[in-house]
Amino acid sequence: MYRLALRRSFIAGHHLIGGDWGAENVPHSHPYRIEVELEGSTLDDHGYLVDLVQLEAVLDALVGRLRDRSLNDLPEFANLNPSLEHFARICCEGLMSGLADPNIQALTVRLWENDDAWASYRSDRR
Repeated sequence: MYRLALRRSFIAGHHLIGGDWGAENVPHSHPYRIEVELEGSTLDDHGYLVDLVQLEAVLDALVGRLRDRSLNDLPEFANLNPSLEHFARICCEGLMSGLADPNIQALTVRLWENDDAWASYRSDRR
C-alpha cells in the first residue's frame, strides 16, 4: 500500500456547546495542524498515487476557508459541537470530496489542536 501525506498549520477559533467545559465554552482559538494521509495500492502512469500539486490545492483551499474563522459560524457545524473529533471528520469528508483520483482508497486526517492533543478520522473509498 502506498501512502502520501501532507500537512498544514492554521489558527481557528471555536467554543464548545451543549455542556459545561469551563474555559472551552468561551470563544478561543487553537493553533491547529492538519495532517492528511492518502493510501492506495495503485499508482498512475507517472508513478503518483495522486498529483501532489492537486492535493496541495485541495488542502490549501480547505485551510484557507478555515483560517482565522470561528468554527461555530460555519454551516458544517450548525447545531453541532465543534469538538476536535467532529472537526477531523468534517475536514476528512471535505478533502475526500475534492479528490476524485481513483487511486485513492483511503484518506486519513489527523488534526492537532496543540502539541499534545489530536483526533483523527479515516474515510475509505468504496
